[in-house]
Amino acid sequence: MPVTGRARRLLAAATVAALAGAAVVAEPVWAGIRQPHVENPYAGVTGYVDPQWRDRAESVPGGHRVSNTPTGVWLNRVSQISGEPGELGLRAHLDAALAQRAGYVQVVLNNLPARDCARLSPGGEFAIGEVRRYQREFIDSIVAIERDPRYRRLRIINVIEPNAVPQLITSIGLSSRCESVARSGDHVTGIRYALDRLGRYSNLYTYLGSGHHAELGWDESRSAGVRLITEIVRGSRAGLRGLDGVIVNTAGYGALVEPYFGVGTTINGVSARQTRWVDWNTFVDELPYAQQLRQELVAAGFPADIGVLIDTSRNGWGGPRRPTGPSTARELNTFVEQSRVDRRTAAVNWCNQAGAGLGERPTVAPQPGVDAYVWMKPPGVSDGASDPAQAADPRSGFDPKCDPDHRPATGSGWPPTDALRGAPPVGAWFPAQFAELMANAHPPLSAA
Repeated sequence: MPVTGRARRLLAAATVAALAGAAVVAEPVWAGIRQPHVENPYAGVTGYVDPQWRDRAESVPGGHRVSNTPTGVWLNRVSQISGEPGELGLRAHLDAALAQRAGYVQVVLNNLPARDCARLSPGGEFAIGEVRRYQREFIDSIVAIERDPRYRRLRIINVIEPNAVPQLITSIGLSSRCESVARSGDHVTGIRYALDRLGRYSNLYTYLGSGHHAELGWDESRSAGVRLITEIVRGSRAGLRGLDGVIVNTAGYGALVEPYFGVGTTINGVSARQTRWVDWNTFVDELPYAQQLRQELVAAGFPADIGVLIDTSRNGWGGPRRPTGPSTARELNTFVEQSRVDRRTAAVNWCNQAGAGLGERPTVAPQPGVDAYVWMKPPGVSDGASDPAQAADPRSGFDPKCDPDHRPATGSGWPPTDALRGAPPVGAWFPAQFAELMANAHPPLSAA
């Protein structure tokens, strides 16, 4: 069953206290000269452009318009650290960044035990209880490369496990796998270990995944998320000063701002919060959610300069279906349906969404408290295979939510998936999606 706002409020309060406890590993700090740690690692420097993504973007007509945009380097498996056949490994990316004279590189660490535990087809290569393998084979291997003195002038921005915190908060009581993960403590232990290892080098930065407005937007869920983030980070070697910030909407589709309605909108005295789309959420878009989350983290004890990133790579929702103004309907649900720029059937839909567009281009310090808008998910990279025949291959990333023809059982409450047809395995290049993202970009792209 999908998680309603009421269910989220009931589940969130019950899930934080048992998720603490981890080890700290001592290691001497490398004594060479590194650039000083700065408040905003995006400020004053240029970002690394993945040359393989650039070539793929330029293979699609019009792709040259965005092909020099910095995007994230995703590490979903141990083998990707050294580089899989035909793909650059982490060291090769960092060497390419030096060759470009880039100032920062973005790296996504996404391989906790039982990662994506709430999905019907979870990912990851480590089982519950294998957090020591995660530490040794994954985190230690990444740190061994990033701490190399060759890269001491690069600001290496590490996004740590984008889905871990929101899934632990929203899935307790709904997913037995996530309940087992919570009991194991693997996610807390793994994240703390990553913070401890990366935090020893002044040119390495850490941002923790913190969901999106349709996961932790409800007050009770968000409060539980803040408590969990605080407990995790407080238990790390550097405490609450050991985290540079959080990132929201990683690889997500939530609109940055809904221009034509909000939670304060009323029709005939009835609040938009009561509609099917909003479902009593406190937010309908990502920027207000990000700013509120940051304020609550500061109130919980994090330093006032903690930052937030918003992934805008696929949340533009432009094109012909984008409303040009608020609806004139006087029935509230109709008003919201006709006014919202996010055109998904449901905000829980996440796989290769039809109709999505490129969002705001990466921008430094665009709003108070926001370190940057980023394209952490490289546009045109598939979220998962759409063909159910690939379900047997764990590397395909197939999930029923990626199947455009998936129709849940009558009465299950799950909406249509909105997924694009013909999607390749997770992480593979999907040129048809990239073309659609460009066509629906908002702000629009220049003529090709």
